Parts: sequence; structure tokens; C-alpha cells
Amino acid sequence: MSIHVVVMGVAGSGKSTVAQAIRDRLGFDMAEGDDFHPQQNIDKMSAGIALTDEDRWPWLRVINTWMIAKEAINHNSVVSSSALKRSYREVLGEGVDVFFVHLDGAFDTVYEHMKARQNHFMPVSLLKSQYADLQPLEADERGVVINVNQPVEDVVNQAIAAVEAYQRQA
Repeated sequence: MSIHVVVMGVAGSGKSTVAQAIRDRLGFDMAEGDDFHPQQNIDKMSAGIALTDEDRWPWLRVINTWMIAKEAINHNSVVSSSALKRSYREVLGEGVDVFFVHLDGAFDTVYEHMKARQNHFMPVSLLKSQYADLQPLEADERGVVINVNQPVEDVVNQAIAAVEAYQRQA
């Protein structure tokens, strides 16, 4: 059985950095969730327009399909995806066992991370809508919550330790 990890959280929380570290240190196949967005979603977000659930469903299904394909060839995978709502996480987990790494932090900290990013289509103005939509992991969802209000290396080490612990019990 393969392990499939979704590194989740609002924009600017460090999803790509943590997903890349999981890929590099644990040898998982990795996908950047943003790469699965259709152009119309990117255009909307670039214009400062928050995505609706209807915008997100096809995107989430494509990510899910990617993970199912990795499961079919017995590869572990990690993907970055905001996965803000429980219903989104349910779509991501259809037909595949998913472990969520929720990168959580104070608005001000994440806002500063977003301002420092370069060449990303998601404007800082959409951060409030992401926090408004965010539904934290619930007790019956497999995953871990990691506070990003600490050095990046500490966040990465905690994420990797959680994934390794999950692998041992799976």
C-alpha cells in the first residue's frame, strides 16, 4: 500500500516548500497542486477573484486522479493543495488513503510570507477569503497540524516526522 500526503493550508503557508522536502527526503513522487488548475481558475485568482466550490471541484478531482494513478503503480505521493474545506478533502481522498499535513499559522505571519513570494498568481488580497473558507482538520481525519509561526526547517522536520510515523503505522 502506498502513502499519499496532501500538504494543505492557505496560500503562503509553505505548502510547496514542505511538499518538496517530503519528495527530496522521503523519495515520494510530487505534484504542485497549482499546476492542476485550469487556466480560467488562474485567471480568476490573478484578478483577485476568489474561487467558488464549483471552480474547485474539477481541480480537486484531477489531483485525486493523479494520486490514484500513483497508488496503481505502488508509488508514494505528495501534493500541495489548499484543501481548505472538509468537503474538498473528501474529494481528494476518494478511493485513496490520504494523510493531511495542515500548515497553520497566524494571518500576519502568512501575510508576510505571501508578500515575499515572487512570480505567483495568487494575490495577497485573497488571503482573507482563504482564512474565511478554512475548516481545520477534524478528529476523524488522518493528519497533523503544524504551526508555521516557527523556522521553516522546524516546520519541515515536524512534517517529515509525522509522515514517517504515519508510514510506520499504515
